[in-house]
Amino acid sequence: MNNTYLTRRTIRKYEEREVDSTLLERILTSGTRVSTTGNMQVYSIIVTRDQEMKRRLAPAHFHQPMVTEAPVVLTFCADFNRFNRWCHQREAEPGYDNFLSFMTAAIDALLAAQTVCNAAEEEGLGICYLGTVTYNADKIIEVLKLPRGVVPVASVTMGWPAMVPEQPDRLPLEAVVHHETYRDYTAGMIDDIYRAKEAREDNLKFIAENKKQTLAQVFTDVRYKKSDNEFFSAKYLEVIRRQGFYF
Repeated sequence: MNNTYLTRRTIRKYEEREVDSTLLERILTSGTRVSTTGNMQVYSIIVTRDQEMKRRLAPAHFHQPMVTEAPVVLTFCADFNRFNRWCHQREAEPGYDNFLSFMTAAIDALLAAQTVCNAAEEEGLGICYLGTVTYNADKIIEVLKLPRGVVPVASVTMGWPAMVPEQPDRLPLEAVVHHETYRDYTAGMIDDIYRAKEAREDNLKFIAENKKQTLAQVFTDVRYKKSDNEFFSAKYLEVIRRQGFYF
């Protein structure tokens, strides 16, 4: 097994060094070899290297420093625009303005994103997924001039690591792997699965800083609140509809 996967870290600080265009092209080419639904490749990747363009994208990502500091920002989009145009030009009538088609394109885009990230890390580069894409997709669409049929679903910063941070924790394999059928969790299993995560010093500090009693409360009451989830869900659904997918 490639040890890159077992030792990977999220990199948020980068050296002031460009990613060579030939190297970037090799990484992106690797990404395009990923499996996609029906081999349609209904995704697009927007490469942002210009500093002014990165500054314009920054507000959509809540001004996270790595957006402007990383040499490369990649925006992965669900894209039926290109496929629809091909269909029309070949006397075929596309029927891809629906929820299933959006999900198909979003899955394709995410598969491409992870494959690009794997290829980048194998070359010694560092990456960071930005979870803000679905919060402010409308702003990203405006900056990147995305037409109907194109919706951003993931963004990644990429560059040469300026430091090697501590490896983030992960749940044990038995937490996420089910054999043959789904095995629901007992209270005891939940305790066992989350015990190590809850005992980590950084997570205990996280609880104290947020004045909570448990790590779960940090997630439900601070980081990913119900009210925020509902607001951004409605906003993203409206963006998806405005870009031509109806459900």
